[in-house]
Amino acid sequence: MIRTAWVDLPEAVRTYLIAHRVRDVATAITVFTDDAVVTDEGHTYRGRDEIAAWLGNAGSEYTYTTEFTWATMIDADHADVVQRLEGDFPGAVADLHFRFTLDGALVRRLVIEP
Repeated sequence: MIRTAWVDLPEAVRTYLIAHRVRDVATAITVFTDDAVVTDEGHTYRGRDEIAAWLGNAGSEYTYTTEFTWATMIDADHADVVQRLEGDFPGAVADLHFRFTLDGALVRRLVIEP
């Protein structure tokens, strides 16, 4: 697979990652389909209401920074973005995959995992 530059990622992916970094739930939620599904830390959130609640609480007990490491477009509808998180959470550093499935211009599924 060929690495994808930040600027070449789909707009929904970039918008989500930027909004997530600054904890802008109102902007982040706009990139999801109405029936989107997010899986993070073994929990699954379905639909915009559950996803918005998760976005508002995810990682809120920690202070951390995120940095884009690399990305790969598997095909036109699937992106794998690796972000490095550094902060005061257990382990202090984590590289997480944000695996996006797109439905047109919106995100239908997001799985966050090591």
